[in-house]
Amino acid sequence: MAVLQLDSVNVVCRSHFLPMLARIGPYDRDRLDAWLWSSGENIEYLAHEASITPASLHRNLRFRMRTGRWKLGLRLEAEEPAYLQSVARQIAEHGPLSVSGLADGGDRTGPWWGYSKGKLALEWLYVTGRLAIHHRTKSFVTVYDLPERVLPAGLRSLPDLSDDVAMKDLLMVAARCHGIGTERDLADYFRLKVPVARPLIAALVAEGRLQLAEVDGWKEPALLHPEVSLPRRIHRSALLSPFDPIVWFRPRAERLFDFRYRIEIYVPEADREFGYYVLPFLMGEELVARVDVKADRKRSILMARGAFAEPGRRTTEVAASMARSLEELAQFLALDGVEVARRGDLAGPLRSELE
Repeated sequence: MAVLQLDSVNVVCRSHFLPMLARIGPYDRDRLDAWLWSSGENIEYLAHEASITPASLHRNLRFRMRTGRWKLGLRLEAEEPAYLQSVARQIAEHGPLSVSGLADGGDRTGPWWGYSKGKLALEWLYVTGRLAIHHRTKSFVTVYDLPERVLPAGLRSLPDLSDDVAMKDLLMVAARCHGIGTERDLADYFRLKVPVARPLIAALVAEGRLQLAEVDGWKEPALLHPEVSLPRRIHRSALLSPFDPIVWFRPRAERLFDFRYRIEIYVPEADREFGYYVLPFLMGEELVARVDVKADRKRSILMARGAFAEPGRRTTEVAASMARSLEELAQFLALDGVEVARRGDLAGPLRSELE
């Protein structure tokens, strides 16, 4: 992994905790957050949406800071440059601030992304590299600061890369993280546009840095990282965040695992197929099921509100493995147990395993 995507939904826990749990097992979440934002080894930026990525990739992402095309930010820049300067000056003088710390942050204009003027200014200054994210609070509020007080001096002093060189490097990182993937797979990892990425990938192939390959059943040609190694077998079973790299690019998840996955958070409840916050379940080398989960902190229970096996899977085998993963997640969240509702063909066998 070179990207850890962030998301504010907290129905189970903050999403960035789950990919780490899937890969290394239980750990101290506070220590992870301290390392992510305070070690100097990482940065938060729009690598793949809002994400944590190695600090060494900062100059590869500067092209995005130079070419920001966010309409609301551009409008604020054109109409109220003095306000932007005021926001930047407050942080320069007072140190790290969230929007609530601004003298004139303004009011929200609506739920979700109804940013206040202050929040819009902070985000635009961050998108364009004039501010950096210092850390996030326990309640996931973003705290901003000047780049020179966040980024290591040696990193800031590195010269800019040309856009093509920067993106080619990012595509190579994506190829290493994928092992093998299509043009769309590699481009999506750092949210590059495919028409822009395609000639750069062709150049990487011509330079011998990527290899062309064919995969049975894939309609598109594949790109292989020359240093990729193939494990004999993967034994880990894990619940995956909706924002885990294994499943975040839905066409790849469907192509690799025959697993069709959609986030239904924004779907009206009556129209949801599987549930509000559904975690795919990886068992060995396959995605074999999904479970709709919620942490009921008042009752100290992890709720499995629906559990569904993929077609053709043996529900008893899947349930036994998923039960262990749900118990691990409950312990990780310091909850006392797991409760299984009756929705889904996996619910009965899963309940039996947990009794």
